[in-house]
Amino acid sequence: MTLTPTRPAAVQLRHDWTTAQIQELLELPLIDLLWRAQAVHREANPGYRVQLASLLSVKTGGCEEDCAYCPQSMHHSSDVTGRPELEVEPVLARARAAREAGAQRFCMGWAWRDIRDGAPFEAMLQMVRGVRELGMEACVTAGMLTDAQAERLAEAGLTAYNHNLDTSPEHYDRIITTRTYQERLETLERVRRAGITLCCGGIIGMGESLTDRASLLQVLATMDPHPESVPINALVAVEGTPLEGQPPVDPLDFVRMVATARILMPHSRVRLSAGREGMTREAQVLCLLAGADSIFYGDTLLTTGNPDVAADRELLAAAGVTPWEEQLPERSACG
Repeated sequence: MTLTPTRPAAVQLRHDWTTAQIQELLELPLIDLLWRAQAVHREANPGYRVQLASLLSVKTGGCEEDCAYCPQSMHHSSDVTGRPELEVEPVLARARAAREAGAQRFCMGWAWRDIRDGAPFEAMLQMVRGVRELGMEACVTAGMLTDAQAERLAEAGLTAYNHNLDTSPEHYDRIITTRTYQERLETLERVRRAGITLCCGGIIGMGESLTDRASLLQVLATMDPHPESVPINALVAVEGTPLEGQPPVDPLDFVRMVATARILMPHSRVRLSAGREGMTREAQVLCLLAGADSIFYGDTLLTTGNPDVAADRELLAAAGVTPWEEQLPERSACG
């Protein structure tokens, strides 16, 4: 199929994109790509609102996985083990503070290969229930999980489970060897079966090709339904990780990923995630223009930096973007 830049496409809910078609989008002249993304975004997101999400690391470091980008891996000298695992009440106190600062979604992370049953899981369920009682969306990222664990998280009211694919299937084994791509897909299937929404995206700047970026987006865009949340990350090269020497991502490449994700997945929430701290205000505004409708809000993303709350409020005001204030309807027991 030939993609002509002469007329912006209306919203098309498709699940049959090919990698070649997506790469053709990524290679469009930037102005034409932004025009197409704008046409989709304005139709799919009336009012041009942005959701504010806050992210907290509950259990930090000592992870058994060897993800080349991650300072929490026990395989790397950057391992940040040493912080105690947070208890329920301090986590809920942080959630209340995030809500007071304007966040509508509270995300909690555990540096695990898979969810641990017993007391840690029971505490996780209490945190999820507590966040939902505050009127916020609750998201968890904690590695692989079983069907039974997914069902209990749904019963607790979990809004979303984050499990990123990170990169393309073709590039994956250069980044991670301790978990297969298929295992990641199976985790997403368990989350779906439980009735929990998916938060699933990836990272650019890890030595991948443009075709790899298109392939990652192809996996996401051919899911039916599309992930409800698609975080787009730029590598934060942390000293002590195998990718510490990678050059910074070109901000316009980040904009291209956001715009293409918006075209492919019109109704997904495209989230600006890691890497924002290294971007200028103008580059972040371009991402909002390209179709991003959520930002992580607060000064830390698990273990890497993020612009502070005041800077983000100023950014949104300068862009003329309104924070998304609505809440999801109450979830049923089945999630």
